[in-house]
Amino acid sequence: MDIADFRANSKTAYLAGVYDELAKKMGELEILKTSDPAMSDLVAAEIVDLEKQQTELLSKMTEIASPKKEGKEEGEINTIVMEFRAGAGGEESSLFAAELSQMYAKYAVARGWSFVLTDGSPSELGGYKEATFEVIGKGVYDAFRYEMGVHRVQRVPATEKSGRIHTSTVSIAVLPIKSIEKVKINPADLEIEFTRSGGAGGQNVNKVETAVRVVHKPTSLIVRCQSERTQLRNKEKALEILAAKLDDQEQQEQAAKYAAERKSQIGTADRSEKIRTYNFLQDRITDHRIKKSWHGIERILAGDLEQVIDDLSASLNSVAN
Repeated sequence: MDIADFRANSKTAYLAGVYDELAKKMGELEILKTSDPAMSDLVAAEIVDLEKQQTELLSKMTEIASPKKEGKEEGEINTIVMEFRAGAGGEESSLFAAELSQMYAKYAVARGWSFVLTDGSPSELGGYKEATFEVIGKGVYDAFRYEMGVHRVQRVPATEKSGRIHTSTVSIAVLPIKSIEKVKINPADLEIEFTRSGGAGGQNVNKVETAVRVVHKPTSLIVRCQSERTQLRNKEKALEILAAKLDDQEQQEQAAKYAAERKSQIGTADRSEKIRTYNFLQDRITDHRIKKSWHGIERILAGDLEQVIDDLSASLNSVAN
């Protein structure tokens, strides 16, 4: 199966990578089956299972890449931007920001959604000082809307030699992407510049100026995007994100509840401003808004978020209604 188009599509590239990994494993199993006949039946069953996984991935990639995906139900928001910002805790906070983004990425992929990095500021040890992701899929906003806020982690970092427990924070913002026409942006208010993309991969990386930086002069909002291969698409995506930020800002100004909500969610990312605590020593995650805890941090960080999201939606939706 040729999945070159899915590899080239930023929305399906991650799934295509998983598909390729499965193909590699199947190749290794074929060699094992030939070299060790005694393992033939066991290996054959494993290959059948991997083929089923590939079929499911292919179906998800086809659905994501299909033009039909653009259709949305009335009132449903199927595209969001998630922003991660390291807070208190220095490098440990940056590392946890990366772990949280990977957790949401794995959950999104399992749901057949795309989770694409549009801009990031990496730390020295591979974490994120700041990172922005575009998430696309049916029901993404309903699933992630309550993840906004400050997430606190308590653990002994791998870099800690004395065994002391560190407390760090990461703030997450979730912005729904709506039709750009609904947000009025004066072209004269924009300062747009193109730069060379950073990071590994792609023939045009560091060779062609495809990365985009947009400054909205009246508000000083800055949006960067380098996830796409062309200037035009990066510019379009940057403007979509800017429109979401401006819409969010307008909501804050017009309604006190939105202003209070965003302040409490993002604030200064201080340790005291938290919606959730990840306590590794006690293998427990606690959401302070609904006063509920879940055990199995490693499993949840691996993307098993279903129970957490379901519990939050059930509790917080009932309060909102």
